This record gives sequence, C-alpha cells and structure tokens, in this order.
Amino acid sequence: MQQRQKRSNKVDLVVREETETARVAQAVARVADSGDVIALRGDLGSGKTVFARGFVRALTTADEEVPSPTFTLVQMYQAARAAIYHFDFYRIEEPDEAWEIGIEEAFADGISLIEWPERLGGILPPDRLDVSLVTAADEGETVRKITLVGTAGWDDRLEGLGRTFSDLRHV
Repeated sequence: MQQRQKRSNKVDLVVREETETARVAQAVARVADSGDVIALRGDLGSGKTVFARGFVRALTTADEEVPSPTFTLVQMYQAARAAIYHFDFYRIEEPDEAWEIGIEEAFADGISLIEWPERLGGILPPDRLDVSLVTAADEGETVRKITLVGTAGWDDRLEGLGRTFSDLRHV
C-alpha cells in the first residue's frame, strides 16, 4: 500500500518591490472564488493595501481605483466571479461592529479581503487563507516576506501558487 504524501498548505516568498507583491496578489485572485476569506496580516506599511489593490485589479480592471478602506471600513468591487469586499478593521473597537457593515453577506456570497483580521476575534472564519506580510528589515525596507497559509480548501491552490512563484526566493 502506497502512503499518500501530505501536501504543504504553506508558501513562503520574498518580494523585492511592490510590483512583485501585486503579482502574488494577482495569482491568488486568479484562484480565489466566491465564499473565500483572505486575511491580510502585517504591521502598518507592510503592504496589505498593495496586496489588496493587486488582487482587486486582477479581477476588475487594471486601472480600478482601490483606496485603503481605513475610514470607510469596507470597499466593495463587482467582479465577474463574485463581489470583492475589502475590509480594514484597524479602527473597530469590538468584533461585533463587523456585523453592522455587512460582513455576513461578504462571507456568504463574496470574496473577502480583510486587513487587521485579528480584530474580528471569533467572527473570523476558520476556513481561510492567511497572507502575512513582513518587512525584511535585514534586507532593505522594500523587501517583504510573504507567507500564504491556507486551510484544507486551499491545498491544491497553494500547491499551484508555489509552482507559479519559482522565480521568487523561497524563505
């Protein structure tokens, strides 16, 4: 009996400029589908909005205006595959505030990009893709380490994404 090899549900990359961050986001967008939740983690200035902008533009138009929703809390974009909800929860005080801005609808019917997902507490679905962006201080201020970690529903997609980025140095 042949034992099936467990696939990794994690991809580690290093990007050297914003265009590479956008390229990673575009590839993730190509495999995302309605009902997907993508949690964007990282400090201020780590590239979360750059990632979201690349993601949205991949599914809408290349010149789509994608501002940070820091003050509006959510921006919605209509794409052919599904509505894209770009949330920024930096300013919320309590996780329950997310219900007031339509997060339930986003989880059910759209693709949710969530900046500052840790502020959602138990509202954040366990089935999701976590995208961590970290400034690689030892390598220069424009260098970012991007880690993609997904639950079981992302296994095949992450395996494909890992092959897509063979030109980016894996950590």
